[in-house]
Amino acid sequence: MKPWELLGETQAPDGTPMALTRRDLEYLILAGGKPLMSSLMHGSEEALATLACKRARTLSEPCVLVGGLGMGFTLRATLDLLPPGATVIVAELVPAVIAWNRGPLGPLAEHPLKDRRVRVLEGDVLDVMRANPARFDAVILDVDNGPRAFTASGNAALYGNEGVATARAALKPDGLLAVWSAWDDRKFEQRLRYGGFAVEVTRVRARLKKGGPRHTLFLGRNPR
Repeated sequence: MKPWELLGETQAPDGTPMALTRRDLEYLILAGGKPLMSSLMHGSEEALATLACKRARTLSEPCVLVGGLGMGFTLRATLDLLPPGATVIVAELVPAVIAWNRGPLGPLAEHPLKDRRVRVLEGDVLDVMRANPARFDAVILDVDNGPRAFTASGNAALYGNEGVATARAALKPDGLLAVWSAWDDRKFEQRLRYGGFAVEVTRVRARLKKGGPRHTLFLGRNPR
């Protein structure tokens, strides 16, 4: 078996080491030495975008926020669903992840950062939501491993009561919050309900019909 090739190293804001590696056709991002995401398992991210954009894709000029760039698969699926007049803002906390998507990871998702509808912001998605009240038709959060964050401890605030309230305030009426998670989280589901969202929870395979581990998608609609 071929060894993993190291393509890049960086640190999360809290100091957690991160690395981009490759072996054959698979790319892997590690956080603290543990696998964070693989290029071979992105079906659940595509499902997240599909559910998040169900209403936004029917609008002529929707505005969508994607929190967390990852390997670009969530962004690519979002772009494939939305019309030419859409605006998609991507908030990514780790500068190296943006650079990796403009470099070796770019071809995996057909270079979504080159799409003219995309605006990339380097920083915390929580700050972006605070600065844009009632702007978004959909907010898609694919940050860390979901509500049980382990890459950056600061991500926990995104999924707490303040983060839920901030997300709702950033959405237009009938706007949708879609959150990817590696695991079920009943407390987070309840937090969304207490925060005023109409909530649905679904579980999908990482490779959809091809199997893989199950991931959880939280969907919260901002009622009128």
